[in-house]
Amino acid sequence: MNILLWHVHGSWTTAFVQGPHRYLLPTLPERGPWGGGRPAAWNWPAGAVEMAPADLADAEVDVVVVQRPEELELAEDWLGRTPGRDVSVIYLEHNAPRGHAATSRHPMADRDDMTVVHVTHFNQLMWDCGSTPTTVVEHGVVDPGHRYTGEVPAAAVVINEPVRRNRITGTDLLPWFARTVPLDVFGMGTDDLGTAIGVDPSTPVRGMGDLPQPRMHAEMARRRMYLHPMRWTSLGLSLIEAMHLGLPVVALATTEAPEAVPPGTGCCSSDPDRLAQALRELVAEPELAEQMGRAARAHALDRYGLDTFLASWDEILRRSTGGRRLSRRPAPSVTTGRS
Repeated sequence: MNILLWHVHGSWTTAFVQGPHRYLLPTLPERGPWGGGRPAAWNWPAGAVEMAPADLADAEVDVVVVQRPEELELAEDWLGRTPGRDVSVIYLEHNAPRGHAATSRHPMADRDDMTVVHVTHFNQLMWDCGSTPTTVVEHGVVDPGHRYTGEVPAAAVVINEPVRRNRITGTDLLPWFARTVPLDVFGMGTDDLGTAIGVDPSTPVRGMGDLPQPRMHAEMARRRMYLHPMRWTSLGLSLIEAMHLGLPVVALATTEAPEAVPPGTGCCSSDPDRLAQALRELVAEPELAEQMGRAARAHALDRYGLDTFLASWDEILRRSTGGRRLSRRPAPSVTTGRS
């Protein structure tokens, strides 16, 4: 199939474009959020191709995968076709609802022209999509391989924009956990993190910066464990990547984390004291950390393997198009006047 989608989440898109389809990525000269194209930093297959908006009107497109409400209007303008009527459309929801979680109405609620695909069962449970059909395709990642050494007695943490997001991402909990074990925090906006969140210089919260993914994976694998302090986010792909690498996980038992971190792969609890104790044990017992990390990797490969992810998406794509190929802009109708 020919699939139009925007590059919004790098790790998710990296997994999605591993499939057998042609992935059309809108590309603007200034790049930016609505025309980022194919990022040079990500190693994507040749099937992911950049396309200028002006060329989309005559492009073959079988389905549009929308990830933000604004993309519906952009798709209609650039394709000259209405998503849901002239071309199939799927709305991919990455996030848990904000605000009043149990009563939040999804922006695509009560529509019969699309399916909303959630990335976790928790998100599907919490979003009110009304009568719009919904389904779940859990995350998949490209396996980085078992690279765990655990030689650095510290916890790896991945948070993008930890200062701005603060309590949502559990940034306020980092000084607490850092009293137990040093924290090396990777991600956007983590430079000088300790100073930014006002921790005592003796408290080891070290901002590692936004590293390219291969380098970040290599550095994560050197840490003893992975800490997932998120209070209210969707299930982060960095957690699944850490498990693939072979790291044991210490995670807050919020949103989908209890499903991702079963017993034997680390510790998942809503009690920060219990999590701090787990951090102490993993620092003190490297063999236990390695054993739990191997179990974490086995679980991640089984539940979040790339083959399962791609097969699930192929089924969603097949159902959404119903075998149709609405590929080019519909020909304009010709009205004949009375002579």
